Amino acid sequence: MAIDNYAKYDGLGLAELVAKKKVKPIELVDEAIARAEALNPKLNFLVFKAYEQARDAAKGKASKGAFAGVPFFLKDIFAYAKGMPTRQAARFIPAAPSDHDCVLTTRFKAAGLIALGKTNVPEFGLVPTTESKLYGPARNPWNLEHSTGGSSGGSAAAVAAGIVPLAHANDGGGSIRIPASCCGLVGLKPTRARTTYAPDFGDIVDGLAIDGVVSRSVRDSAAALDAIAGSIDGDPYWAPPTPPSYLEAMKRAPKKLRIAFSDKKLDGNLLHPDCVAAVKTAAKLCEQLGHDVEEASPDLDQATLIPSFMAFWSANLSAGIDMIARLTGQTPKAELFEGLTWGLYEAGKTVRASDYLMAKMAMQKAMRDTAKFHETHDVWLSATLGLPPVKLGTFDMDERDPVKSFAPLIDYVPFTAMQNVTGQPAINLPLHWNKAGLPIGVQFVGRYGDETTLLRLAAQLEKAAPWAQRYAQVKV
Repeated sequence: MAIDNYAKYDGLGLAELVAKKKVKPIELVDEAIARAEALNPKLNFLVFKAYEQARDAAKGKASKGAFAGVPFFLKDIFAYAKGMPTRQAARFIPAAPSDHDCVLTTRFKAAGLIALGKTNVPEFGLVPTTESKLYGPARNPWNLEHSTGGSSGGSAAAVAAGIVPLAHANDGGGSIRIPASCCGLVGLKPTRARTTYAPDFGDIVDGLAIDGVVSRSVRDSAAALDAIAGSIDGDPYWAPPTPPSYLEAMKRAPKKLRIAFSDKKLDGNLLHPDCVAAVKTAAKLCEQLGHDVEEASPDLDQATLIPSFMAFWSANLSAGIDMIARLTGQTPKAELFEGLTWGLYEAGKTVRASDYLMAKMAMQKAMRDTAKFHETHDVWLSATLGLPPVKLGTFDMDERDPVKSFAPLIDYVPFTAMQNVTGQPAINLPLHWNKAGLPIGVQFVGRYGDETTLLRLAAQLEKAAPWAQRYAQVKV
């Protein structure tokens, strides 16, 4: 296979070549490894290599899954894979290989994806940029001085640079959609409980987190969701039923949709002009495609929701660190963590049970409020970020005061955490680039359980304003 052609295929396209015997899985894996080795010194997207394991899988019995023979990366947060460590960029977590595959990894494998290793993340996935002290910064293929976003930043860099066509990601406050926006990719956050954390966890951050992929095409995201969707017995809650196939469902054009859009933050403050331009461009395109478009936003009380979210986030971080301490016989100490992490850990220790339950009630009210909003609107359109992708080093990871450390982060990502609160599906689409050549993503939010409408709309937009020809080219 000509090396110049590889990055022009999405995952299903590569799998089709394998099915037609035009290329062998081992050839794809070797091509991806060669690209990873050439580009990782510049991008720093890869933190654990499982090349020989991947080569063995490529030479083994062929999978019949949708992505049979396609190279892939797992993120260094969850997605436990036998023989690979998962450290979450935390010095406090030993580099011990997992003794099992989790259900998610098993499903990725059943789909035919071949994991080559683990990708870079921020410490514990806490922030929307990938630049931990343990691993160092992942660099954006569109401009190496800029952030990939987070926490799935390493995965996004790998896909944007054409190393693999799609990669694992997860999202507890925007961590699929944020790096997809920064790197010019499709990033679908599924509905709460659409995927399972079995056998290791019931849920993550009390249901805020969910897994998926970042990809170059809408159809890859749909096929990946087909592969990984489904709760199992013992899960604490289940998502609404799926269609027989998201991939097949997205092939049908959406009905005439009622789309609300906002070019301001939820608190009424202004977005960066590039983000406003991205929203207005997307809204105009939706209107040209025949949808009803009007300016409107859900009525969400950020003054209550942001402290509630932080109570959840900090208390769950504290519990997670204490559990790691118990399992490894360590004692948490400030010097073992980044300042921001330690400050949030200490804040989590002060969250009372009554505070936690009241925070949960506030989040549940937000779920009711957004459900009411979607009685009159099928989709809500916003910017994904409040600013273009920031330069590396913009945020102070040594600041221990959670209010001070998270204020600029919340300003940077003013929308995405809301869908983790409400559990709704949301997708980032790369419909705009600014004059500096940086991607500016837009986010479409659907009704709870309705990924199908988002995927159909996304496919329609992809056809009307294709982005496949725009991909980052990093000089070796």
